[in-house]
Amino acid sequence: MKWNDRIGRRLTLNDLHVFMTVAEAGSMVKAAEQLALSQSSVSKAIANLEHTIGVHLFDRTARGVDITGHGRALLRRSTAAFAELREVINDIEVLAASSAGEIRVGCPEAIASGLLVPALTRLAEEHPTVIVRIFPANNLEREFQLLRYGAVDFLLGGIQKSLIEHDLHAEVLYEDRPFIVAGVNHRWARRRRVELAEVVDEPWLLAPESIFRSSIAATFESKGLPVPKLGVRSYSIYQRLTLLATGRFVGAESGSVLRYGSDRFPFKILPVEFSPQCFSVAILTLKNRTMASAVHTFIGYVREVAQAMEE
Repeated sequence: MKWNDRIGRRLTLNDLHVFMTVAEAGSMVKAAEQLALSQSSVSKAIANLEHTIGVHLFDRTARGVDITGHGRALLRRSTAAFAELREVINDIEVLAASSAGEIRVGCPEAIASGLLVPALTRLAEEHPTVIVRIFPANNLEREFQLLRYGAVDFLLGGIQKSLIEHDLHAEVLYEDRPFIVAGVNHRWARRRRVELAEVVDEPWLLAPESIFRSSIAATFESKGLPVPKLGVRSYSIYQRLTLLATGRFVGAESGSVLRYGSDRFPFKILPVEFSPQCFSVAILTLKNRTMASAVHTFIGYVREVAQAMEE
């Protein structure tokens, strides 16, 4: 039996609905009453269905109809199919609603601890039923598959300006840069000017490999200086800022981290004259993928928060 020729072009959901109603009612007359159709319309629908499939679905009796073995097989699968269709409609309604659903974001911890915080706060206030899942993506160029495989709705973080990925769309939000910082009680914090060469041999707090780390390395290399080797290399923003507050370390953090962490940790941006290598912070989405309304709403909040970074 060829699907396209015998079934795909002829089988209709309406005929299946009529069939299921007849099977439940045990009578075409009762089914016609429930469906507000004429008995002849119900009988015709069943006849069309039997002709399309090529088997008898009911045995006609004086009391009504008895479903056949073929009919029971069709009923079982039809019930499951309609249940799936109802779930599809429910899913579509959730996708269309900005006040429900789930949002999945991939980003580095610097973004999760900085830029995303006010955006998440607003989402929780205005759409408290939306679920948000944050996935680690410390180096976006290594995490594109999260987006391509549908594990996240969008990626958010630093990218190279020369990003060329034909299936991805990059919306640049702002330009960020590294700042050299120390705790307010660090000995360098009282200086009016600090040379970059003076802090090379200090114990440094640095993030693992990322576009931000590459920017720091390029900053030192542009001055003919080695990248600092002493100190702690930690992925944790909270740990780095906590250690920074002890006054024993020098560190480098992005504008996003400093802007949204300054009220919790006592640090000072050191007056180091240098020309840092800036990088773009962008939203990455997959072209031709339809996103849920809640995702669009949240991206709008992220854009609004990002505008403050340009001020």
